[in-house]
Amino acid sequence: MVAINSSISGIKLALIAFAAVVLVAQSGLVQAQNAAKPTKEDQEAKRKAVAAQVDKLYAETTLVHEGDMAPDFTVEMLDGKTVKLSDLRGKVVMLNFWATWCGPCMEEFKEIPEKIVKHFEGKNFVLLPISRGEKREVVESKMKSLKEKGIDFPVGIDPTKAIYSLYAKQYIPRNFIIDQNGKVVLVRGNALDEIVKKVEELLK
Repeated sequence: MVAINSSISGIKLALIAFAAVVLVAQSGLVQAQNAAKPTKEDQEAKRKAVAAQVDKLYAETTLVHEGDMAPDFTVEMLDGKTVKLSDLRGKVVMLNFWATWCGPCMEEFKEIPEKIVKHFEGKNFVLLPISRGEKREVVESKMKSLKEKGIDFPVGIDPTKAIYSLYAKQYIPRNFIIDQNGKVVLVRGNALDEIVKKVEELLK
């Protein structure tokens, strides 16, 4: 009986020791997980760092800057008509470069009907989105599918990137806000809220 009791006591002690090890391990795991979990401050710092890097890349590949006169061009619209930029003097122009495969461009397109088209309807304002480096049929197909989702406005095509190359080397979406005198007053990527404020200022 003494041997049995000693054996049981030994087992109990072993179980207690094992449980203690498990608790310590779990505590360490929780601490490690908490340490690895980014705080809101960490996330915000990371977001700002990424945004700064994107801004840097855009700046390095931009050919036309704020204060420059917008290079003139003639673009063919999807409906077959042509638009010459210099013919739009007297109006504020939002020149937008995009592509059907560009995710951020499509996200921007979702907001354009409400924030841009409807908001500036009847004003001396022209939205001029130009597809970069894509064939007519590709753009036609995309705009047809977008129209079914309520996204419907005239777009131009620049299959050889001839127009885009006047303004930038790389990256889309790109937006150039051009004032009534043909001067570029704002250059941005996807920043519709800021664009809206600038256009409102110019139309006062």
